[in-house]
Order: sequence, then C-alpha cells, then structure tokens
Amino acid sequence: MSRYRPPGPKSSPYMTPDGASKMRAELHQLWKVERPQVTHIVHEAAKNGDRSENGDYIYGKRRLREVDSRVRYLTKRIENAVIVEDKPRDPNKVFFAAWVTVEDDDSGLEQTFRLVGSDEIDPALNWISIDSPMARALVGKSIDDEVNVKTPAGDRCFVITAIRY
Repeated sequence: MSRYRPPGPKSSPYMTPDGASKMRAELHQLWKVERPQVTHIVHEAAKNGDRSENGDYIYGKRRLREVDSRVRYLTKRIENAVIVEDKPRDPNKVFFAAWVTVEDDDSGLEQTFRLVGSDEIDPALNWISIDSPMARALVGKSIDDEVNVKTPAGDRCFVITAIRY
C-alpha cells in the first residue's frame, strides 16, 4: 500500500483583514522570534559532539523543520490571499464576511454564522468556511429565502432571518 494521498480541494483565497493581520503576526512571531531561538539551541547542541544521542539537537532540528514548514505555508497563503475589506454592493444578500442568522425549519432554533476564509474558521465563534456546504448554500441569498443544506444527518432546510456586515 502506498502512502500517496491526492491533494485536497483548493480552498478559496479570500480572507478578512483581521485574519490577514493574525497570519502576519504569526509569521513574524515564527520567523523573527521562535526560529532564531531554536536555531541557537541547535547550534549549542551541535557543539556538544555526538549528535545521534543528543536530545536537544534531535528535537531542535525537528522543531526547526516544523517552524520552517509553517513559515512556508503562511508566506504562500498571505501572498495568494484576496483580502476582502469592502462591503458588498448589495448588503441585503449574503456574501463573504457576512453574519447570517438562520432559523431551522424543523426545530425553530436560530443560529448565527459568519462566513470567513478557510484559515479563520472558529467553531466556538460560529465562524464557518466560505467553502463549507452551509456557506455555499447561503451565498447570494436574501432575507426570508429558504436554503436547503446537505448535512451528514440528512437534508436540512433553513430560513435566513438576518444579514449584517
């Protein structure tokens, strides 16, 4: 059995200004603060001699690879990001960065979601990816529109009760 895994679907390049600033802050933290510290630890551990049994050296090199990998990922995402700062022309429709309140037709429960980029997802805040099935069903809809969403539990119907930006 091979270890090959096909690449996942590409996520949308959209990002809110807050999300972009958080990514830039993380990149700065990794590149300017953490990486120099880890590099210094690896340098000091390498001076001790036998590297095959030197825990500081081995784990330092591993952490350095993790930091470099994350830096490459963040750099690519920031370069390719489309930062959406403007409100849409029609604020009565659902688009990226909208807060959308929906009511479940079956239970009558209301939920509020924010449509954000794939790197900004936060389930605790109900921030969902613009690429998620729920967000795809909501985009372009207006207040009082019915939205059918395919979920793992089956098809569900929601009614949009509020939209804000």
